Amino acid sequence: QVQVGESGGGSVQAGDSLRLSCELSGRAFSVYAMGWFRQGPGKEREFVTAITWSGRSTYYSDAVKGRFIISQDNAEKTVSLIMNSLKPEDTAVYYCAAARYRSGSINLHVAGVYDYWGQGTQVTVSS
Repeated sequence: QVQVGESGGGSVQAGDSLRLSCELSGRAFSVYAMGWFRQGPGKEREFVTAITWSGRSTYYSDAVKGRFIISQDNAEKTVSLIMNSLKPEDTAVYYCAAARYRSGSINLHVAGVYDYWGQGTQVTVSS
């Protein structure tokens, strides 16, 4: 079993930066990739970014590309999300998720491929 937990949310002003962390515990060797999703007020959950556990591949949504940076630390079993130039539209609950290894290709943009989810952390950006 794998457990996922987020930390680092908060309230900031537009243009500020914020760092979110995601800690993995349990059978981390079974994890293929980690992703961040977010759900804003009245919106559906959407893909933000993902990284393979090897660190070789990263993926970003168009909404955050160039502003957000995802990284991983295998030794610490953590994934970090640095969010720069934050905008009010980035306001959301941010969720960290882990996808296990499986046969075939995996589209890491899709929430359904992730097996384990954290409780979420609130990020609020004021104009």
